[in-house]
Amino acid sequence: MPELPEVEVTRLGLAPLINGTVYNVEVRNFSLRWPVNPNLKKILSSQKLISLSRRGKYLLADFSNGYLIIHLGMSGRISIVSEKKLPIKHDHIDICFKVDGNKKILRYNDTRRFGAMIWTDDNPFNHKLICTLGPEPLSDEFNTDYLFDIVKRKTQPIKSTIMDSHTVVGVGNIYASESLFLASIRPQRQSQKIKKKEIRVLVGSIKIVIQKAIERGGSTLNDFYSVNGQSGYFQNEHKVYARENECCTNCNGKIYLLKIAQRSSFYCKKCQI
Repeated sequence: MPELPEVEVTRLGLAPLINGTVYNVEVRNFSLRWPVNPNLKKILSSQKLISLSRRGKYLLADFSNGYLIIHLGMSGRISIVSEKKLPIKHDHIDICFKVDGNKKILRYNDTRRFGAMIWTDDNPFNHKLICTLGPEPLSDEFNTDYLFDIVKRKTQPIKSTIMDSHTVVGVGNIYASESLFLASIRPQRQSQKIKKKEIRVLVGSIKIVIQKAIERGGSTLNDFYSVNGQSGYFQNEHKVYARENECCTNCNGKIYLLKIAQRSSFYCKKCQI
């Protein structure tokens, strides 16, 4: 599943469409995770894309008359293509723009159809999918005091706590494993038993890992590519994720795999306590 860095990379890649005007919309499959509005073509016709923002793993496209909330789901990806590029299987939606006299198509591809394109006339930050989300990991709101106040009331593993989008958004499986390694904390440790000084290190580690992943273009493991078709490079810097039985880059020990809440978790027994 594309995580926060991959979604942010997608947002940045879509910047050339800002100030463009929609001249056509083609929906080939309305059956995504939630049905696509059957009137989307009529709604977006002649509308200008004012800005693109992100909240957690949701892209928020601000048009003249409302907002399009986009989620990539498990396997969704967005690309910018020319009119000459014919759609292929699983290319479900085209939103066609004129930008400075040029025609550009936002094309949404989703093999599993777990993603979403939801139209709303209201403030998207008040939408039921978004209004209960926790703070952004790179924001000042996400700090030591905030996270420590949460973990001291949690008996679940720390990895589950930081992956909860109500605690902090966007720290998915890859980046939770990498952040915990950088902070020297085992993913299975009980949240409320972690000391405040360790939480301070963990908050800093999450910020470092997320920022670096964005700068490297995200992690391309299965389906993710940028809007220009380029793969990310952060997977080349993974210290523990998907490295079971390989040598730890710190101590040369072995990387172990365990399941936490049915998710694969990777860690080093020597470097993480």
